[in-house]
Amino acid sequence: MRIYCTDNLEVKIIEPQIFVDDRGYFFESFRQDFIEKEIGDINFIQENESKSILGTLRGLHYQIPPFAQSKLVRVVEGRVLDIAVDIRKGSPNFGKYVAVELSEDNKRQLFIPRGFAHGFLTLSDRATFLYKVDNYYSKEHERGIFYGDEILNIKWNGSLDGVKVSDKDRYLPKFIDSECM
Repeated sequence: MRIYCTDNLEVKIIEPQIFVDDRGYFFESFRQDFIEKEIGDINFIQENESKSILGTLRGLHYQIPPFAQSKLVRVVEGRVLDIAVDIRKGSPNFGKYVAVELSEDNKRQLFIPRGFAHGFLTLSDRATFLYKVDNYYSKEHERGIFYGDEILNIKWNGSLDGVKVSDKDRYLPKFIDSECM
């Protein structure tokens, strides 16, 4: 595995070493010792999966303390544009975002620390998205930011006209009105 820093040095891209032959491929998708060495002491306790169709936008989601979550995300089918927004008040990167394409072909993973809002846009006919988290989901601590916020000005790979989004996500507060950490 190799790790790359993004513009926000705390968000990391992880690329596995892939072994390919005429039967297919093999790679280690997760190693706790690698994560501890490269990122720090994190204990992932829950794994989630979603399936989305082309043009589905999910996010921008986060949880506030004491249920804030770090995430390790990847795509096992299809491709997405993955977004992590720094919402930590006082951070030099507050309000800035990282955008990374994750796909079944590049097999990249993205580590998103606590204090970031997260979302993705499906770029393929369908995408299966997996993510590990280091804290349990809590409905009472769930928050979000409107994906089309003008201050954040996220480049979602083109127009947002016609995106498929839940009512919950469509009516999330703007960045300026959100409960940042």
